[in-house]
Amino acid sequence: MIGVVATLKVQDGKGSEFEAVFTELSKQVRANEPGNIVYQLTKSRTDPTVYKVLELYKDEDALKAHGQTDYFKAAGAKMAPCMGGRPEIEYLDAVG
Repeated sequence: MIGVVATLKVQDGKGSEFEAVFTELSKQVRANEPGNIVYQLTKSRTDPTVYKVLELYKDEDALKAHGQTDYFKAAGAKMAPCMGGRPEIEYLDAVG
């Protein structure tokens, strides 16, 4: 399994818009990607402009397929005006 932690910084006042777009994206991922095990948006308790996406994929092919979907690309375009910087992406290998 492959884990991903994406740290996303959102502009002040854009959180609701960002969350709405991401919620729709999450629904699409869960409905259409059998290789995705977890796709969860979380929000920092200490900084309301910082979000982390917790992702878990069955394998490398499932991870690659996720990034190539039309709905992922469309959501990225919709979220771009909300962002306060470039995402920080960390890839992880499952242990045990």
